[in-house]
Amino acid sequence: MSAMQGREETGGAAGSHDGAAPGGHDPKTGFWTLVVGAAGVVFGDIGTSPLYAFREAAKVGMEGGLDARASVIGVLSLILWALMLVVTVKYVFILLRADNNGEGGILSLMALAQRAMGHANGRLIIFLGMLGAALFYGDAIISPAISVLSAVEGLKLVTPALDDYVPQITTAILLLLFLVQSRGTAQVARLFGPIMMLWFFLMAVGGLYHIKDDLGVFWALNPKYAVDFILHNGAIGLAILGAVFLAVTGAEALYADLGHFGRSPIRFTWFMALPALALNYLGQGALVLAHPEKIENPFFLLFPEWALAPMVAMATLATIIAGQAVITGAYSLSRQAIQLGLLPRLEIRYTSDVHAGQIYMPRINYLLLAGVLLSVGLFRNSSNLAAAYGVAVTGTMVVTAILAFVVIWKDWKRPLWLAAVIMLPFLIIDSTFLLANLLKALHGGLFPIIVAAIIMTMMLVWRRGTRIVLEKTRKAEMPMEELVDILAKSNPHRVRGTAVFLTSDPDFAPAALLHNVKHNKVLHEKNVMLTVITDDRPRVPDSERVSIEPIRDGFSRVTMAFGYAETPNVPRGLAIARSQGWRFDIMSTSFFVSRRSIRIGANPRMRLWQSKMYMFLARNASDATDFFQIPTGRVVEVGTQVTL
Repeated sequence: MSAMQGREETGGAAGSHDGAAPGGHDPKTGFWTLVVGAAGVVFGDIGTSPLYAFREAAKVGMEGGLDARASVIGVLSLILWALMLVVTVKYVFILLRADNNGEGGILSLMALAQRAMGHANGRLIIFLGMLGAALFYGDAIISPAISVLSAVEGLKLVTPALDDYVPQITTAILLLLFLVQSRGTAQVARLFGPIMMLWFFLMAVGGLYHIKDDLGVFWALNPKYAVDFILHNGAIGLAILGAVFLAVTGAEALYADLGHFGRSPIRFTWFMALPALALNYLGQGALVLAHPEKIENPFFLLFPEWALAPMVAMATLATIIAGQAVITGAYSLSRQAIQLGLLPRLEIRYTSDVHAGQIYMPRINYLLLAGVLLSVGLFRNSSNLAAAYGVAVTGTMVVTAILAFVVIWKDWKRPLWLAAVIMLPFLIIDSTFLLANLLKALHGGLFPIIVAAIIMTMMLVWRRGTRIVLEKTRKAEMPMEELVDILAKSNPHRVRGTAVFLTSDPDFAPAALLHNVKHNKVLHEKNVMLTVITDDRPRVPDSERVSIEPIRDGFSRVTMAFGYAETPNVPRGLAIARSQGWRFDIMSTSFFVSRRSIRIGANPRMRLWQSKMYMFLARNASDATDFFQIPTGRVVEVGTQVTL
């Protein structure tokens, strides 16, 4: 997958590579350290689902006139088997094997599928990857809001006087969470794992204590009750199914964080978390069967009155951790999307000198904050947000199932029938959950659809606009070999040093080189046509980072490859070239970058609103100098104008 960003500094076509590169986690990190870390980061979202999932699903059944016992047992059976089938089988056993050189996530799966299908036949794959990524942003907006709201709502049980202030308290917590992002999460992350492990322990204890209220809840372990409940309750059963899916929100994190923690630690941690979740849900069910009036907040009512305040505080901590995990995931997804050419370049700041994966993206952070605060203001409680949450998560899971089918069939080279046998049941389950959530479109479900549609439109416009700009630029350029011949005859004055011209196509002379010769009438002793490409691997080893191709008369082509999970660093890449015999001195090197001014032409190839959107995105993209980490004192920018 190549990244052809909005100006001519990047581009090219990345090759297909196989092999097992290590994932993003440090191989020196101990197994138990990774297990504890996974508990804090990977399972924060799914670990806070018991705050609202059972309550919302059971309330739909009871308010729909269903028998209370049948409703509770049916909902419990659906939740438990959703955890077993969707999370355990689909994600833990199948998708964790679909790693792209150690990395997981929707865009890694897209890269695998596109590589297997071939770039010429990969348009549908790219579209699906973009759709999944867009839906994930909807999830990233709703997840912190619903999690923190559901925790703060426990204050009503501690002191009813705070009932009217739940949205305001939630807003304050979320503001604080997003405003501290720029400081990095390295220190705080060390506490995440132990806190979440304590959280799972307390959930298990609370649930286990109340199971004795009605031992009939164990009938929920029989999948027959889940199937019968859906088949015999029509539209109400489908509506309940939409709420049941809240129990598996966060399952995508198991796959997305594969590169951070590795397959074995994530699997091990899940099999510690699963019993705690099951015990808590069974305890909530038994409590409601014995005391139906406690359906309003069965999670917190599992605990004695003296423990309510500490549990509300603990739940708030757990939901903040869950929110932190999805925010960090949004940063990682955004960096991958930028590298894959789906979004314009945005500023990336590193918050750790040790871990490259710990990044902060200011614009993404504040856009997420605006979306999160908007969702709190619009919905005001977790019950209202539940309808919106399911659509984003189920949509992402449907896309994941489709891409996984392609990977199993084409990349793993399994027979078509076997790939269908493996993934079709999950695609049916996920699609049923999606349909159930779409029934709530008029009750909040449109919110993530609108968010995803906006982001999807931005991605499509950015890709198309970038392609048009590159095509227009190409018409004004000449083949590199032809220019070298012309310069050999004219013999312009040469100055000492090296000039590096960033270009998307090294076969053509970049505009910056043409303007330099035309206006300054000089050439450097060494002239390098540098192309930065994005590989379809998450990371590229230094041994394969740089390739050099001499042309003649002081001209050469340098191709620098970075994985889609890396942020390009041009000076570091050029330093690697020294091992190949190229003498590189940053203090005698000038980097020539073309800065394009985009205008709307008389006959634009895009609609007016699309052209204006592309121009807005291009204006707000980070400078190539910053994005490629080039020293600002060594950069010469040459302006050109391009019409859409």
